[in-house]
Amino acid sequence: MAVERTNRDVRTLITQIAAGEIMLPEIQRGYVWKASQVARLIESLYRGYPAGSLLFWKTGQTAETREAAIGLVQALPSVMPLYLLDGQQRLTSLFRVLTDHPEAQVVFNIETEAFQNQSAATRRNKKWIKVYDVAGADSDVFAIHAELKGAGLAIADPEIGRRLSALQKITQRDFHMEVLHDFEYEEVADIFVRVNSGGRALKTTDLALATLSARTPGFLGQLEAESARWAERGYGALDVNFLIKALTLSLSTTGKRLASVAKLTAASKETVDAGWEQVHRGLARVVPLLAEKLLIPSTALVPSLAALHPLILFYGRLPDGAEISAEVENGLLYWFLAATARNRYGGASDTALTQDIRALDAEDPVAALLSNLGIREGGVSVTASDLAGRNHQSPYLMFCYLAAAHAGATDWWDGGPISGSVDRSGKPQYSLVHPATKLRNYSAGFTSAEINELANIVFVSEQTAKNIIGSRSPAAYMPAVGASDRLAHAIPDDPACLEPQGYRDFLTARRALLAKRITALFDQLRPGFLTKEAREGETHTDGKSLVLAGHSGAGRSVLAAVAEAEGQTWIGWIDPADFEAALDAAATGLASDVPVGDETAPLRIDDEGGVTFGLGPFVIQGSLDQWRTAVKDAFEGSQPLAECPEPSDEPWPSEPVEFLLSDAGVDLTASA
Repeated sequence: MAVERTNRDVRTLITQIAAGEIMLPEIQRGYVWKASQVARLIESLYRGYPAGSLLFWKTGQTAETREAAIGLVQALPSVMPLYLLDGQQRLTSLFRVLTDHPEAQVVFNIETEAFQNQSAATRRNKKWIKVYDVAGADSDVFAIHAELKGAGLAIADPEIGRRLSALQKITQRDFHMEVLHDFEYEEVADIFVRVNSGGRALKTTDLALATLSARTPGFLGQLEAESARWAERGYGALDVNFLIKALTLSLSTTGKRLASVAKLTAASKETVDAGWEQVHRGLARVVPLLAEKLLIPSTALVPSLAALHPLILFYGRLPDGAEISAEVENGLLYWFLAATARNRYGGASDTALTQDIRALDAEDPVAALLSNLGIREGGVSVTASDLAGRNHQSPYLMFCYLAAAHAGATDWWDGGPISGSVDRSGKPQYSLVHPATKLRNYSAGFTSAEINELANIVFVSEQTAKNIIGSRSPAAYMPAVGASDRLAHAIPDDPACLEPQGYRDFLTARRALLAKRITALFDQLRPGFLTKEAREGETHTDGKSLVLAGHSGAGRSVLAAVAEAEGQTWIGWIDPADFEAALDAAATGLASDVPVGDETAPLRIDDEGGVTFGLGPFVIQGSLDQWRTAVKDAFEGSQPLAECPEPSDEPWPSEPVEFLLSDAGVDLTASA
């Protein structure tokens, strides 16, 4: 065994990748860099900044590989390939930029020396040049220079030439390389884990995969094939990370954290194989139940995939062909819906998973699972107030969809089932019954939160939204919709509700109709030991609320957070630019401290992409997409800065508690 140290320039490395002389071992994760990260890498090379070293493995063994995300099929190597252990994101990014990959169109402003991804604006501006046109293999720098002379630049001609030359020379930049010769695969996997455990670390699931791939070459391929199988049916979120979590849970029997990936890496090959059989068997039973019995067409509708794990484990433990009673099956689905409604896994999901998986060993697992939710005698009843103030980020979006699907609702354009209106991302398409443009132009001054309420959402296709709804009020287009389908979509039949002036009455009426439908769905699955009378007597109050509102004026914008807890009000001011920068950093795995008034608040990201933000009385939890949408929604109905409430002078005096971002803007005093 030996370690060779050498240097190689960018152009040579790119050529070797195309020739198959540099390949990715199976232990590597997929390509994850965003366009902004690619642009920053090119800028670093242009400015002569250090770009890090590369780590390779060279061996006579046959190693399992994975496809590189370069947009081309690599050639069969004519020499023994190098397997890339550290530097995949950088080399893949460089290859994509220098081969004109459609998702790596980095451009350079010759005047300001700024780099970014191509946009409509940069295409129209002659000052922006595509990096590929200058540094690509077939570039014509002289022609580009001649064209720039007539672009009215604020820099002299010699400076234009110097900058173009510096950009072209990024392909000549050297990377320091270390090559491991003749190390065993398990040693290489251990090195890979160690290298990627510092700096911007891999997720724990990625590190576990490296260990498993070393122990069982080809195992990652099995996971990817299983994931692809369900993606074809619309369940694309059942990806490799989800399967690894399911596998970990199938192996765990002891300990405080059953979801700890450390249990997976410590397990024997035989134990892992047995656990994988359980996961495979469980998925084969659970997914058809979701699709055929609950009518959930896509995992994009499920607020928290963690709620699927107890179901997968329950069915996975059953022998092939084993039957369970309809009462138990309905009870498990009832628990799944109740866990979703109660945001069971919106907070510390590993703790909740540990409790629920242990409940599967109880004599009556359905009763034990429901007991973990606090449902012991009564059941779940959804009321109109539960839907008040909710928007498309709420877990209740799934229930509103199911209310329509189980009523046989169809699309108003093609007459097909609403499940046929799923877009490319797997999300069901929807529109607003009362279009936003119509409501915003109405004198009553409806807020953005009112306009985007769940009760104003109808699950129809893009064609329906464009060709039937458009910007017209429902009073104008609803007569063309059949009475039975209006009923299936829970549209109130009072004509006054279909006019802009009756919008608030429309919300009130539709919340009541949807709540009744959703409760009826629960009742179809309700276990016999839950009595309707006890259910109706249940109340849940916790007196917490959070409202995010955008305020702008005099060249300044403020995101105001108004929190209510313990009978007190706390108000914080956040600069949206600071917050967006923190979210961008979180997308790359970095934590930040965000200024909130004169203090700072911690913003953190976990292994599963969840973002927590400590704000006043709350530690608020949501996904990156939820946070970005929440900020966007807050400023859609931006209010004058003069009307922004004054921030609190003092920090919150007690320990902050968990709060779900999906509940922001909702008074939870009467919520279930």
